[in-house]
Amino acid sequence: MTERAAVKAALKKQAVETPSWAYGNSGTRFKVFAQQGVPRTPQEKLDDAAKVHEFTGVAPTVALHIPWDRVDDYAALARHAEDRGLRLGAINSNTFQDDDYRLGSVCHPDAAVRRKAVDHLLECVDIMDATGSKDLKLWFADGTNYPGQDDIRARQDRLAEALTEVYERLGDDQRMLLEYKLFEPAFYATDVPDWGTAYAHCLKLGPKAQVVVDTGHHAPGTNIEFIVATLLREGKLGGFDFNSRFYADDDLMVGAADPFQLFRIMYEVVRGGGLSGDVAFMLDQCHNVESKIPAIVRSVMNVQEATAKALLVDRDALGAAQREGDVLGANAVLMDAFSTDVRPLLREVREEMGLDPDPMGAYARSGWAEKIVGERVGGEQAGWGA
Repeated sequence: MTERAAVKAALKKQAVETPSWAYGNSGTRFKVFAQQGVPRTPQEKLDDAAKVHEFTGVAPTVALHIPWDRVDDYAALARHAEDRGLRLGAINSNTFQDDDYRLGSVCHPDAAVRRKAVDHLLECVDIMDATGSKDLKLWFADGTNYPGQDDIRARQDRLAEALTEVYERLGDDQRMLLEYKLFEPAFYATDVPDWGTAYAHCLKLGPKAQVVVDTGHHAPGTNIEFIVATLLREGKLGGFDFNSRFYADDDLMVGAADPFQLFRIMYEVVRGGGLSGDVAFMLDQCHNVESKIPAIVRSVMNVQEATAKALLVDRDALGAAQREGDVLGANAVLMDAFSTDVRPLLREVREEMGLDPDPMGAYARSGWAEKIVGERVGGEQAGWGA
């Protein structure tokens, strides 16, 4: 197989999971902006996700968020997805939108609140059993705002106890993916603030616990690709929440702020074997002012472009330059790949997959946007917290 054919083959196998909540109404920290045609039910979210997969060919799974996507029959929801060429992906828990969680959830000083939070996480595993989902994704808003507010070490003990109980409930083919975040909503000490904390808990739990890297959850200037390389080396990179940021957790379209960073991350994924392994590539975005479905299509395309460039890095030339201590030569190898216009290659890939080479144009011409505006009248639109 030629190098070009190998790159094409890898791109055809790539899968990007889209999040159900990205199809609903969302906004800034100050307001949620409503759009016409937004889904009113989990089923309608899946209908929209099916369009993203139809035009990109690489978005076959949809992550759910509980309770935002709660239904009476999860097996039926899974069949609804299958009927549209999709599968249900990661189940995301929610332990941050209940009044009881004002001082934390699994780390709360009150045992009754901790019990409530853990019971919710166990419910999410039950849902995984019903949907066939493989991954339970955990993000905790737990933390403190002031020194002395609570015992930092005791909160880590509570966290470990909760994670252990949930871990032991997982099936043999299920995983726990632990996400971290530098700050927000806790401003003094977040209980899972960085990859080291997440890694330490996952390492102690066992092989079914892995770390999730949200690209917006780091301090400015953090070398995210180093974190990715290290977690891959340790076999502990479970997945990504892809988005883009200028300042903090902006949740912009992936690659919008710093496409070079996305390329560097994807190079380490390719270098570490993560593209062909068990790493979940999911979007986690908040489309405030842009149309939902086209924004998600664009993000998927941006991931594809960064991946294509990463696959085109001449690793033999790069390795030779590195061994010779040729600093500029090694950097030039990476820059040559990043500067490559991979859009013609991706058009070829899509044509060979039987897709329109222009996903954005194909969606615009499909009439789906007009159809859902006309049909989705009445009811309650889905959005943050719904």
